[in-house]
Amino acid sequence: MTETSDRLVMKLKTGDVVIQLRPDIAPLAAERLRSLSEQGFYDGVKFHRVIEGFMAQGGDPTGTGTGGSDLPDLKAEFTREAKFERGTIGMARTMNPNSANSQFFIMFQPSPHLDGQYTIVGQVVEGMEHVDQIKRGAGSSGTVKEPDAIISMRPAA
Repeated sequence: MTETSDRLVMKLKTGDVVIQLRPDIAPLAAERLRSLSEQGFYDGVKFHRVIEGFMAQGGDPTGTGTGGSDLPDLKAEFTREAKFERGTIGMARTMNPNSANSQFFIMFQPSPHLDGQYTIVGQVVEGMEHVDQIKRGAGSSGTVKEPDAIISMRPAA
């Protein structure tokens, strides 16, 4: 078995964002992001929902917020060990806790109301200033007109 990286590098138009995955608290979700990144799944995928002061959500190849990968949905991996702080990466889901697939969100600010309700899969450890520059959406839905996209996302070398 080859050693896999617990870090991903997400290239945005303003620079690189380094994500430290958390397989210690979310092994299924961490493996999902790592394997989809290896396949180039996230390349060109847009941040379709971006709410000022809250989070940026991407990972849906359809750009609508309703899509995902062809892989089965993941079992929830909720924890109270980690908190939704600035730079935390969470797995997006529907009302069904076991519906996370490929979509994820990056927190702009702490959001304690999400603690224990969504799977925490990682943390931005470098390049948060680039996340801060992702184009914001309108209103409470955060729907983005002509959204920014992930140029590429791969496991760190």
